[in-house]
Amino acid sequence: MNAILIAVTGPEPEAWVRHFRTLVPQRELRIFPAHMGDLDDVAYACVWKAPPGILRPCSNLKAIFSIGAGVDHIFTDPNLPDVPVVRIVDDDLTMRMGEYVVLHALMHHRFQRAYDTQQRERIWRENRQPAASAVTVGIMGLGVLGRHAADLLRHIGFRVAGWSRTPQTVEGVSTFHGAGGLDDFLATTDILVCLLPRTAETTGLIDMALLRKLRRDGPLGGPCLINAGRGSTQIEKDILAALDDGTLKGATLDVFEAEPLSPESRLWTHPKVTITPHNAAASAPGALVKNMLAQIERFEAGGALQNVVDRQRGY
Repeated sequence: MNAILIAVTGPEPEAWVRHFRTLVPQRELRIFPAHMGDLDDVAYACVWKAPPGILRPCSNLKAIFSIGAGVDHIFTDPNLPDVPVVRIVDDDLTMRMGEYVVLHALMHHRFQRAYDTQQRERIWRENRQPAASAVTVGIMGLGVLGRHAADLLRHIGFRVAGWSRTPQTVEGVSTFHGAGGLDDFLATTDILVCLLPRTAETTGLIDMALLRKLRRDGPLGGPCLINAGRGSTQIEKDILAALDDGTLKGATLDVFEAEPLSPESRLWTHPKVTITPHNAAASAPGALVKNMLAQIERFEAGGALQNVVDRQRGY
C-alpha cells in the first residue's frame, strides 16, 4: 500500500491533514501522533520537525518530503532512512519570500524605523532619501528564492549583487562566488540579505568579521542586515555588538540561533532591530500539498522526483 505519513509538529498540523484528505480522499493516510497505523504501509513521508526515529520503522518508504523550504530539520535524525529527501520549490512559497525581502529592503531604504520613532514623538521632519539606484542589495544564496528576490529588487530599481558557493549567472545581477569572491561582494553591499541554507560551511558565517566588511560609505549611512534563511548562519551577540557600535545601521531578523527567540534576548527591544517569527515564507498548506501530490503522482507514473537534496551539500 502506498500510504502517506503526515508528521508535522508546530502550528496547525490539522490543516495539512485536512488538505491531504480533501485532495486525495482515496489515499490511505498515517497521521502522527494519533493515527500511525502500520508503518510498513507508508511509501511517502511529509514531515516538518518530526521526532527523530519516527521514519525508521517505515520499511517500504520511497521518499521524504519536507513541508517547507528547509531540510535541515530532517537531517537531525541519526536514523534517517536512505531514501530521497525532497525539498519544496513552489511558486507560492517563492513569492512569499520575495515579498518579505522587498518589504524589509524598502523599510531600510526608506528609513521607516526612523519615521516610526518620529511619529511616536510627534516630530515632522523629512529625512534625506537616496534613490534605489544608488543602493546595492547583496543576496547571499542564489537558489530559487534568491534569484526571485533579486529579480523583484532589480525591477524596483535597486542595484543587486549576489554571492553563492559556486559560479552563477543571473540577469542584471553582479555575481560573486566562493571564499575568493566574498570580500568583494560584501564591500559593494549596503543591504545584506541572507537566504543561505544550514550547512557546515554556513554555520556562524554572519559574525562581526563579516559585518565589518560591508560597505561603510554607502548612501544609507551604514549597512543593514536581513536574515530570512537560517538562524544557524548568524552569531547574535556579534549582530548586537555591530548594532551597538554602528557597524550595522539596522537589522531585520526572521530566524534565530534558538527558536522561539528567548523573551530575555535583547534583540526584542533593540531600537535598530525588526523581528518576525520565522514566517518570511510561511508555508501555505493548500499550495504545498498540491506540490507534493503532483510529485508523488509523477513518480508513480515513472517520472523522476524533482528538487532532491544532495545529502553531501545539505540542500
